[in-house]
Amino acid sequence: MLRTVTRMLATGAVALALGTGAATAAPESKDPIKITLNDWTGELISAHLIGGILQKAGYNVEYAPADMLAQFTGVGSGDLHVVIEVWATTAGEAMDAAVATGKVENLGPSGLEAREDWWYPEYMKEKCPGLPDWKALKDCAEAFSTPETAPKGRYLSGPVTWGGWDEERVQALDLPFEVVRAGTDAAMFAELKSAYERKAPILLWIYVPHWAPIKYKGEFVEFPKYTKECYDDPAWGINKDAKYDCAKPTGPIYKAAWAGMKDKWPGAYAILKDYKMDNATIGALAARVDIDGEKVEDVAADWIAKNDATWKSWGKK
Repeated sequence: MLRTVTRMLATGAVALALGTGAATAAPESKDPIKITLNDWTGELISAHLIGGILQKAGYNVEYAPADMLAQFTGVGSGDLHVVIEVWATTAGEAMDAAVATGKVENLGPSGLEAREDWWYPEYMKEKCPGLPDWKALKDCAEAFSTPETAPKGRYLSGPVTWGGWDEERVQALDLPFEVVRAGTDAAMFAELKSAYERKAPILLWIYVPHWAPIKYKGEFVEFPKYTKECYDDPAWGINKDAKYDCAKPTGPIYKAAWAGMKDKWPGAYAILKDYKMDNATIGALAARVDIDGEKVEDVAADWIAKNDATWKSWGKK
C-alpha cells in the first residue's frame, strides 16, 4: 500500500508540472533514464519525442545507440530503460523472450502499425508486368539486375542488424535474386531516391511508417500470406523443406521498458504508458529529416512545442 501511495504522489507531481507548463519537476530519481536509439530515422525521432517530453517533466534523459535485437539484454539488466519502437514484425520474438524473463515489460502498442517487405517503383511494372505477384520475379529477375548481379536480380535489403530473413526467403522460393545489404537506413533510401529520379531498376526493403511510399509511387510485392507456421514449420507452405516461404508479418509497434522503471520512475512510466503516435505523423517528421535535411533533435523539439495540448495529458490518469 505504501508503495502504491508513493507512486500515486510521484505521478501526480509530474502531472502537475506538465499541466502548469513547468520546465522541470522533482523526479523520483535523478538517475538518467536511458532510451535506446536504433538505426532508422523514424525510431530516432520517436526516441527524441519521448525523451524530450520526459525532460519537460523534469527527468534526466540519456540516449544510447543499440542493436534492435540485442538491446533487450541491456534493458533486462537495467542498464537501458526504454525501447520506444519494438516492431512486432522483426523484433517481436526478441521482446517476448525478454518479457518472459520478468525483467522487461511490454507497455503496449505505440499507435504505429508496421508493414515491411519487398517494394518496387510503379515504373518497374512495364519491365515486369506480372507484378505485384511474387511469381513474376522468377521470369523478370534480370530486369532488376545490375552488372554485379546479372543475370540474377538485385534485392536491396536493410542493414544486417535488421534481420528479416531475406536470404532465407530467396532460397525457399527459389528466386533468382542476390540479396545486397545496405550499410545504413540513410544509404538505402538515398539509393532509392537516385534510382527513382533516373527510373532505374530497384527492388528494396520498404517499411511503414515511412515517408518513401508516400513520396514515391510503387507497390509491395505480394508473397504468400504470412502465418506463424511459415516461420516455424518447414512443412508449411510452397516449399515443404524450408521456412520463410511467405510474406513478412505485419502488426503493431510496441513500447518496452525495464521492469524496474515503474518503481524507480513511476511518473515517467505513466507518461510512457500513455505515449501514442500514428504512422502519418512519424512519416511526415521523418521526411523533414531525410528529405529536408533537418536534425532529428530539432524536428522532435518542434513537434513537442506545437503539440503540448496532446502530450501534457499523458501520465495524468
